[in-house]
Amino acid sequence: MSKPTIILVHGAFGDASSWRGVFDLLDGGQYTLLAAALPLRGVASDVAYLEAVMGQLDGPVVLVGHSYSGCVITVAGVSDKVAALVYVNAFMPDVGESIADLQARFPSLAMGNFLQPRPLPDGSVELSVDPDLFQNIFCADVPDDVAAFMSHAQRPLAASAFEEPASAAAWKTKPSWGVFGTGDQPIAPELHRFSLDRAGSTVTEVEGASHFAHVSKPKVVAGVIRDAVAATVANAVA
Repeated sequence: MSKPTIILVHGAFGDASSWRGVFDLLDGGQYTLLAAALPLRGVASDVAYLEAVMGQLDGPVVLVGHSYSGCVITVAGVSDKVAALVYVNAFMPDVGESIADLQARFPSLAMGNFLQPRPLPDGSVELSVDPDLFQNIFCADVPDDVAAFMSHAQRPLAASAFEEPASAAAWKTKPSWGVFGTGDQPIAPELHRFSLDRAGSTVTEVEGASHFAHVSKPKVVAGVIRDAVAATVANAVA
């Protein structure tokens, strides 16, 4: 059997560099590690991109998704190559559910008009976060200099992605783990608890951690990922 591949998938308003702390902790030779850079153009589009990445791998694969990309790994995770799913402060839609549907059940705790729309030449709109509000809402527990960089390195998300329903729900058939911070503002902790309970996931709550818990608490998140690999891949080293 090939070494397990862990694919770290960033969410909206982040980028692949947000996984650096977790990547470094996992980079000991037991796994093949990839930090995928999603286009952030919509669920179906991003699923197709992630499927293309997995198409070049032998498997087994453990998909790790943050925030919006929880939707992406939920759909892409039905691949036979995928052994497990790890959700990090992430959305976990059921078939036919969108981010908007989930947040209608448990509204975001983030206050104020912090999203900045930008019209594109094709008539669509993408959204980014006001850099002045980024740290307070998304990563209050991250050092100031790191948060400042993150606010300017963020990648925008197509606005239509919030309304796009999931076409599959891999957590119904694949084992899943979830880790989230109780200080998450963009995704309410109660939504995390609802989603993870519905999926029967193994859950880790990190008291006070922000939406970017993998940046502020990389050891905890890396530990959850190791547990997922060890529990689902025969030759994993915990």
